[in-house]
Amino acid sequence: MFSNMNGVVRNALRLSKNVLRPTSAVNTIRLHAERALWTGCSRSVGETSFIATAKNYKSENHSNCTCCRGAHTKAEKDLVEFLAEEIVAEKKAQKLKTIPTEVDGFKVSLDGAEVSLEKKQGDSVIKISFNVNHTVDAEPDPEIDPRDDKVNIGEMKSKPTFEIDIVRGNQTLGFRCSFNSEPGASGADDSYNDIFGIDEITLYEGEYTEKVYAVAGEVVDAYLYDLLMNYLEEKGITNEFAEKLVDLSTNYEHTAYISLLEGLSKFTSKP
Repeated sequence: MFSNMNGVVRNALRLSKNVLRPTSAVNTIRLHAERALWTGCSRSVGETSFIATAKNYKSENHSNCTCCRGAHTKAEKDLVEFLAEEIVAEKKAQKLKTIPTEVDGFKVSLDGAEVSLEKKQGDSVIKISFNVNHTVDAEPDPEIDPRDDKVNIGEMKSKPTFEIDIVRGNQTLGFRCSFNSEPGASGADDSYNDIFGIDEITLYEGEYTEKVYAVAGEVVDAYLYDLLMNYLEEKGITNEFAEKLVDLSTNYEHTAYISLLEGLSKFTSKP
């Protein structure tokens, strides 16, 4: 009875710590501003400020450049001119030029916006997958003083929801996990410092279908939840590994963003 009551209390505490995210529309607008500010503030003093929009951007250095020769209209020319310098700025802010092929024994595979990691452990195969689309946020939120020349912008991070599949024979134990808005948000009290939490748990044979039962992590018994977190930790999915997952996702998302800018520039400048 004491164990059950403890579970109820811990579940209530965990639920009380859930934080609502902004709506996608508001979040998208804020992220556009954050990416521009974060990239612009990474440049040295004396360089051109890039905290601008394509609408009011005016180039003073492209009168003889070849990047705009294929553009037909003024809007296309302005866009190509802006992209030329924006690509240079983003590449300068890029932390990693190449994405690692392995993280803590997990082999990394990339396919568009999809990222997969896989390793064999004993009689099990552990698979982790996520998508980098719409995963970027800045932390912490910047407090911008327009009078301050040295704006302190939070570093942009990609924190995707990720799937963990532990495959043993024909059975799969699956977890859907997400990063907590603050450390310990999934724990029963402030002594829990998990940076990610379990959103959903499944167990099935063969291929996954919509018929497979799934339970939300927030409604399972708190002691069971903690045991499952310990189980994941034994499989190598720790706080430290989760931080490396964030770094991998952040660097890959930034690489994909630069590729998008380059593709947009080529597309717009074609005759």
